[in-house]
Amino acid sequence: MDFRHAATDDVPEIIGVAERSWEHDYPDILTRESTREAVTEWYDADRLELDAVAADTGLIVACEDADEDRTGSVIGFVHGVVDEATGTLLRVYVDPEYRGEGVGRALVEYAIDDFGTRGIERVEAMVLAANEPGNEFYRSLGFELVQRATTTVGGEPHDENIYLKLL
Repeated sequence: MDFRHAATDDVPEIIGVAERSWEHDYPDILTRESTREAVTEWYDADRLELDAVAADTGLIVACEDADEDRTGSVIGFVHGVVDEATGTLLRVYVDPEYRGEGVGRALVEYAIDDFGTRGIERVEAMVLAANEPGNEFYRSLGFELVQRATTTVGGEPHDENIYLKLL
């Protein structure tokens, strides 16, 4: 498996991972309409292409091992932003077909290392409060719950947990 900063050519595959992940992860939390609206809004191709090249953004992909003819397909991604001394993990998704293989953990560790090279001292992560696997994921990586907030997904309010890890 390879990890690297995303290129604009990766955007369609990133969107595909997001779509499959949202459909798999949230059927008991979000309506199908809310899921589609959120994916369309949060994973707009033009926005992701800009984020792939922006200095204050970390858009990192995990790819299957490449063969001699092409680079491997995107199987997961982390989307983060940098603001002064804080790196924020906005989204971490692994294609449901590749779950349980350590891809998500490796992506977050790669992103944290990337943030560290930028002088970041703290990393925040957000996850819907009702997404227990997501909450457990961050706790298992040493993040501590520091705040509860409300976010809007598909026009509907949802409780959100905010986690923090000091570097």
